[in-house]
Amino acid sequence: MALLRRRYSNSKHLRCFIVAISASILILIVLISVLVSTPVENTNHRHANRKHDLSNDEENENEIQNNDNVFHVPVRIIGRTTRHGDLWSSRLSKLYYGCSEASKKFTLTAAEDNTIANRYLVISASGGLNQQRTGITDAVVAARILNATLVVPKLDEKSFWKDSSNFGEIFNVDWFISFLANDVKIIKQLPEKGGKIMIPRRMRVPRKCTAKCYRNRVLPVLLKKHAVHLTKFDYRLANKLDKDLQKLRCRVNYHALKFTDPILKMGGELVRRMRNKSTHFIALHLSRSSVKLNCSDVSRDRFEPDMLAFSGCYYGGGEKERRELGAIRKRWKTLHSNNPDKERRHGRCPLTPEEVGLMLRALGFGSDVHIYVASGDVYGGEETLAPLKRLFPNFHSKDTIARKEELAPFSSFSSRMAALDFIVCDESNVFVTNNNGNMARILAGRRRYFGHKRTIRPNGRKLYSLFLNSTQMSWETFSSKVHAYQRGFMGEPNEVRPGRGEFHENPSTCICENSEAKLNKDASNQSQSRINQGNESKDTGESNDDQYNDGEPLWPDTDYWDNQNEPLEKDVANIINSDYDELQKNEEQPELEELLSD
Repeated sequence: MALLRRRYSNSKHLRCFIVAISASILILIVLISVLVSTPVENTNHRHANRKHDLSNDEENENEIQNNDNVFHVPVRIIGRTTRHGDLWSSRLSKLYYGCSEASKKFTLTAAEDNTIANRYLVISASGGLNQQRTGITDAVVAARILNATLVVPKLDEKSFWKDSSNFGEIFNVDWFISFLANDVKIIKQLPEKGGKIMIPRRMRVPRKCTAKCYRNRVLPVLLKKHAVHLTKFDYRLANKLDKDLQKLRCRVNYHALKFTDPILKMGGELVRRMRNKSTHFIALHLSRSSVKLNCSDVSRDRFEPDMLAFSGCYYGGGEKERRELGAIRKRWKTLHSNNPDKERRHGRCPLTPEEVGLMLRALGFGSDVHIYVASGDVYGGEETLAPLKRLFPNFHSKDTIARKEELAPFSSFSSRMAALDFIVCDESNVFVTNNNGNMARILAGRRRYFGHKRTIRPNGRKLYSLFLNSTQMSWETFSSKVHAYQRGFMGEPNEVRPGRGEFHENPSTCICENSEAKLNKDASNQSQSRINQGNESKDTGESNDDQYNDGEPLWPDTDYWDNQNEPLEKDVANIINSDYDELQKNEEQPELEELLSD
């Protein structure tokens, strides 16, 4: 009996053991199936949402070799040059230099001889730092047209920037007066009349007012009242003027307007610290259209909700963003309702930080490149910046490379903080902007004048569709298309036809070509032209002699597209005629010019 009980007990234990083993095997099978299926689901989810694969692991590198259709940013660090030439500078830049000297005819009538007594011009420059800069520049030219004495311009203190700084707290006022002494007589304040300071007659001139317009509208008032105050003075002077007046514009903008010593010293220190980190660095200016919307704290961070609202663009801020922007848009009764998708399709919306980063990597800038970001708090905060930081881990701003106490003298003044960013962007090896606002345009013109330093503007119209479909192509295909679409948007000499766009962005009158270098270039072009014509004659049996019989250069004339024999896609060739025109549409809207921020 005892033996039977022992056998039963052993049999029971054996059955339990077998059941436990079976259960363990089943659980293991379930776990394996879950682990295997999860990556597939995540991958499908990622592609469904068009998120770009920014991972850097070797497993994904092996995967990309087996599947060319997967969009994957390569791990490898690309050097200074690519098949399209030097990324950091233009090979043609040495052929050009800034030239703004006055002609003999212009200097024969010096400021004292050109100024008629008892004529005083006062202007109030509106907007942020760079919008004010255009107003100051044009005010000097307007004073010359009117044969008037210019009073040092007043700066906007009441707009969203709420910066109480006066002219002398941002710019070196004594340098400004002395440098222009041969062009226009400038005084610091209106003189007294009868023991009291003169009270000028306030008026406003229309936008793009020509020299004739000033003589017809302002001069009669000056003759009667002797002092005129032109308010809201931004873009109030015609884009096209006499050559000597255009050169005067350049002397003001690029030489007379110099920041104060404290701003120059701090800005120079920021540049030095960036140079210590890397020989070459990129400065990226993010539009105020993509900065955080915070109506209650506009003055502190130079946020401009007006610009974001006016643009009609949408940045994924949900119902709260739509509601706040909609309320701001109601301020303009004549403002038409914009379709955000349509605005973006036409290239009128700034690229997101991630899109800018992908564009730069596609152009050949490696992940080791140091980037200085000139902007306030970006809309969406760290979540928005995270993809850009993954693409370029060496990510800096004035707040990260300077101590809080160093920035304290400037941090309460938006224009002074903007001036620090301006200096770093101006001194950078490459300047990149995701917008066409005032700072972007002013710096583009300045960098052209001082040696055509590399300046990259996204071709938003073409890049929009490319980003939309990027996950359906390989990285090589994406990169090749970015190279093609960015032709004409890389800051090359002759990239923009003279006279096109705002003069502050394209100061063609003030850019001269080195004659000796021009001869070398012409000889090289003629030789290459003969080779090209010979090749085409072999293919077609016909001569190609009248290809350029209009005597004008091909626009854009750039070395960024090395293989000139390679036919361009139809849409790429249209960049010359349509994409730049689309970019300029925003500039042709007077209200938008008034609102474009720094």
